[in-house]
Amino acid sequence: MRTLQSSPYKALRYVALCLVMLYISGCSSDDPLPEKEVEEIEVPEVIELPLLAISTNGNEIVDEPKSDATFVISKSDVISYEGNMGIEIRGASSQFFPKKSFGFETRDAVNEDLDVSLLDYPEEEDWILYAPYSDKSLMRNMLIYDLSRAMQRYASRTQFVEVSINGIDQGVYVFMEKLKRDSNRIDINKLKEDENSGDDLTGGYILKIDKTAGANLGEGYNDQNSFASEYTPLDATLGQEINFLYEEPDAEDITTAQKGYISNYIAAFENALASDNFADTETGYAAYIDVDSFIDFFILNELSNNVDGYRLSTFMHKDKNEKLKMGPIWDFNLAFGNADYCDGGATNVWAYKFNERCPEDFWQIPFWWERLMEDPAYVARLKARWNELRGGVLSDSAIFGSVDTYTTTLIQSGAVDANFNLWPVLGVYVWPNNFVGNTYAEELGYLNDWIGDRLSWMDSQIDTL
Repeated sequence: MRTLQSSPYKALRYVALCLVMLYISGCSSDDPLPEKEVEEIEVPEVIELPLLAISTNGNEIVDEPKSDATFVISKSDVISYEGNMGIEIRGASSQFFPKKSFGFETRDAVNEDLDVSLLDYPEEEDWILYAPYSDKSLMRNMLIYDLSRAMQRYASRTQFVEVSINGIDQGVYVFMEKLKRDSNRIDINKLKEDENSGDDLTGGYILKIDKTAGANLGEGYNDQNSFASEYTPLDATLGQEINFLYEEPDAEDITTAQKGYISNYIAAFENALASDNFADTETGYAAYIDVDSFIDFFILNELSNNVDGYRLSTFMHKDKNEKLKMGPIWDFNLAFGNADYCDGGATNVWAYKFNERCPEDFWQIPFWWERLMEDPAYVARLKARWNELRGGVLSDSAIFGSVDTYTTTLIQSGAVDANFNLWPVLGVYVWPNNFVGNTYAEELGYLNDWIGDRLSWMDSQIDTL
């Protein structure tokens, strides 16, 4: 059990230092502090978050289509970017929260899409302003994405910003890259509409296991926007299916030949995985997938006990003449103990066994993960990778060090107080909180304790696989 010491201690130390400085400023000239003592007082570093100020020019921001707007990014009153944007509300269940997340695209003077560099990120046109609301630590997504990139697995680059809309403060947001095919994001070949045979047809593809939304054509899952697995998910009791949504090329652009190729590829992988010879290195599942990418994806979802893991917001991609890879990871706001259903708050369960706990949930997990764990060679690689990472980027010091860094940034910038003054959710249940802290320090204490317990459990369980 990790006790509440690092992040809250830094916060309390900062408050104490402020009180000391207040005492100094209030001292009379007749009773000054000794000069040496004054010199030894350490003034905290001044931290300021970037401000992204949006002006909608009278337009309402809705969930499609994007509304015309302008925006300015500044820090310490120094402007780093200003220009046009198209902005819309994004998210599924999170749309019911009063604090909205947004997707936006950068545009030129005539409102055409424009690739630009924002906050020193590689040039692109599509961006996200994620609004942490039920995640009262404000940092769950940022933490897991940073860990993924530290493992050399691309995840959206992120940083904390403050947002205002038409001069009204909106609180703390996480500025993020939208997941898409790009040399600096998901780096795969661009598959064109006229590439329908031979090597050209083999990539690149991005698929997603998720709810239907946004650019998906038609109602629900259908032949236009997705294809279904031939295998019923394990333990499912209501006839649920696993559906793979076309993300790249998307449902509007993908051709019939391309649909046929990628659906047949997934079917061949699943058939190999389900076969008696599934562990054969030449004819089994390993002929179709990048095993190491599956292992890293597994580790990140299990480390955080992501209650949505493997079954929602689950991306995979296949480049030209290459095997299927899992990832990038996406949407972990309900992870790290922030869900009160299906053991989402537990530290001692496997996330990949979700179907056993919630067989009636509409969105189930493919049989893949249970089957992979039946292969001793796969398990051996998993154990080796876990032990390697625990000695480095997933060590206690690395993970808790990241949490402490985020905490220092948020508190010393004043962003925490500003955010929770605008959105007074501390001490209030917000779906689906497993823990409700009365203060920000309590929320951080819960997160730190949860991570510590989870790491200990993972160490013991993986060691005995």
